[in-house]
Formats: sequence, C-alpha cells, structure tokens
Amino acid sequence: MNTIASTNRSWFARSEAWLDERGKGAWIAAMVLGFIFVWPVGLALLAYMIWSKRMFSAPCTSRRRFSSPQAFKSSGNSAFDSYKADMLKRLEDEQQAFEAFLERLREAKDKSEFDAFMNERADTAKKTRSDEG
Repeated sequence: MNTIASTNRSWFARSEAWLDERGKGAWIAAMVLGFIFVWPVGLALLAYMIWSKRMFSAPCTSRRRFSSPQAFKSSGNSAFDSYKADMLKRLEDEQQAFEAFLERLREAKDKSEFDAFMNERADTAKKTRSDEG
C-alpha cells in the first residue's frame, strides 16, 4: 500500500511542479478543463488553488526570470565586462545617431512635400489671375 501512496504522491508532486513551472495561467487552464470535463476535478483544483494561495500569489516565476536584462549582469570576467559595456555604449550611440538621421530625413521629406504643395498652389493662383486679367 505504501508503494501506491508514494506513486500517487509522486504523480501529484510531478504534475504540481509541471503546472508551477508554467505559472498561474496553467493552473487556471487546468481548472477550467477540469470544470468542462469532470466538474468535481475543476472544483477540487479551485479549492486547492485557493487553499495553497496559488490563486492570489505573485506572477509566475518564469516571467520573473526574464525581468532583469542579461546585458547588465556581470560575467565575472572584467575584460569581457568592459568590452561588453563599451560595445553596448557604442550601439546605443549608433542607434541614437540613426534615429536622428531618420528624423532629419523625415523633416527633409516633409519640407520638400510642403514646398511642392506651396509651388503648386502658387502656380494655380498665377493661372487664376492670368485668366481673370
């Protein structure tokens, strides 16, 4: 009988760990599927989620893993960290320069379009005056 109980516990522990790895959404999906297929299972999952405070806990751990950018963590190698910091600074400067270039390009395009519009308007006004006079 101990083997059956330990097998059931290990199955439950494995499924609990699997759902925990996938976060709160997986628990909610399992609960909804439980309600759809066998409503007592859904009810049991809901009760377990409330009792274990999974329903009201912080966001899932998988999202917390990616919250801090890897670019700013130290690798332990000071030469590489210095190189990485210099490269990131260069890339940021290059990005800012490119964005400034794009802004100047947009302004030049807008100016040329506006100048073309004003020239066309002036030509129309000249034709109207010459037709009147």
